[in-house]
Amino acid sequence: MTEPLDTVDIAIVGAGPVGMALALALAGSPFRVLLIDSRQRGTWTSDPRALALSYGTRQLLESLGAWNVDAGTSIETIHVSQRGGFGRTLIDAADYDIPALGYVLRYRDLAASLDARIEAAQRLNGHEVVAIRLSSEAAEIMLTGGGGDTHRILARLVVHAEGTPANDAGVRVYDYGQHAVVTEVRPLAAHARQAWERFTPDGPLALLPLGPDYAVVFCVSSAQANELLQLDEEHFLAALRTSFGGRVDFVGCGPRASFPLALRIRQQLSTPRQVWIGNAAQSLHPVSGQGFNLGLRDAWELAEILRTRACSDAGEEATLAAYTRRRRIDRSGSMAFTDGLVRVFSNDLAPLRAARGLSLLALDLLPPLRHFVARRMIWGARAWP
Repeated sequence: MTEPLDTVDIAIVGAGPVGMALALALAGSPFRVLLIDSRQRGTWTSDPRALALSYGTRQLLESLGAWNVDAGTSIETIHVSQRGGFGRTLIDAADYDIPALGYVLRYRDLAASLDARIEAAQRLNGHEVVAIRLSSEAAEIMLTGGGGDTHRILARLVVHAEGTPANDAGVRVYDYGQHAVVTEVRPLAAHARQAWERFTPDGPLALLPLGPDYAVVFCVSSAQANELLQLDEEHFLAALRTSFGGRVDFVGCGPRASFPLALRIRQQLSTPRQVWIGNAAQSLHPVSGQGFNLGLRDAWELAEILRTRACSDAGEEATLAAYTRRRRIDRSGSMAFTDGLVRVFSNDLAPLRAARGLSLLALDLLPPLRHFVARRMIWGARAWP
């Protein structure tokens, strides 16, 4: 059965945090917006993932009325060092007159804050996009629901905000040959809202304060990831202690999981009547926690351009071209920043180890250089807002 054609200005495919943030940023605009998601509403309520959000992202969410001040744990300082070499630096929120450098919170808590502000009329859950037919005037979206029915949506603009970039000719993939092992551990001493970024020859290792615990992102080779997953709790915690050179101690560990790491870049952010944002546009290495924050800035800037241009056709070519230009600096800067960190720090060559130590020492001794890096992490390549 095919349901009657429905018409909207903007169809957002993917009702995760980035898609929902875009819908909220467009609230009150002249555009009729519809969020489409293959999942039923609320499936994220059992999602335990931890997310690292910058202070700049908090500002963005506050402007949308979707910041839950009680849900996250603030990061007030970040200790950066390398294993097996000299040099370290400490980044402190007090240097920037802000309450925190960032926050760590559950995916489900962020999704709930955004979801609570979206009206039921803006949603279409449990429907999967099976085809998009483009014309010069609009995009016709074909969807299937759980009962096998077909739904048709006519939209001036389709915003893809779901999943990672697909494996097609328009996506470049750089495989890091690493897996991220993620878990949560209980520290022996209180974390005092300090995060740790530790560079090892195998890959970056991060400890992010979350409640009384640390969320762990341990980047290693695929073979090492399998070994870490198979270790019992005592030996896994011993491996963590070794990587931190005894600076931090732990007394307990939660379940562990792993996922492969690659830089995936959609080379064209827009095509006629379509635009890609968030993880659908790019997925980055988790080092320094840039990817998710970049995706939320994608949503904010797209909404800002659509509102500013105030045209009746949300998918006009000039609007999409303006969005692509505006995102170029922040997007390329974030990708270069994270990719460079991984490539320079994930090896054990003595000359590079020495150079890394000098770089960390320079960050510690030269406040302007440290402030440049810190502001880059907080607000992106463009100082938002």
